[in-house]
Amino acid sequence: MKPSVNAVYIVKKYEGFKRSAYKCPAGVWTIGYGSTMWSDGKKVFPGQIISLPDAERLLMWELENKSHALNAMNVFFNQNQFDALSSFIYNLGVGAFKRSTMYRKILVNPNDRTIRDEFMKWNKARVNGELKVLNGLTKRRKEEADLYEQI
Repeated sequence: MKPSVNAVYIVKKYEGFKRSAYKCPAGVWTIGYGSTMWSDGKKVFPGQIISLPDAERLLMWELENKSHALNAMNVFFNQNQFDALSSFIYNLGVGAFKRSTMYRKILVNPNDRTIRDEFMKWNKARVNGELKVLNGLTKRRKEEADLYEQI
């Protein structure tokens, strides 16, 4: 499967487009639609600039690249589940997803109703070294969870 417009919409909505490199709330250099590295594997650094078309391409490359982790699970997802998880992994990263309780629950039963609760556990980021609930992440996780539950 591949991420659809629903995944792209959520990522764009919550990441927003930034032409110049900036530090996200967690203190990581970011550009475009929340990308922390370029498709060649180099990290974003201060002073870099990206065009809107290049940011769109990077977003699609990153979404498709990270969605390979979902396809590798050998689980049947409907498109909404796949899109919700694609957005989640785009934001969180493949490694954290694979270490999560959500991942383990999906392997057992991707339609487990408690998976919604697992989305909501990931609404925090380190800000100045301290783990804090971020309003934007809370809204994003709710939207991802809502999409995941849609048939």
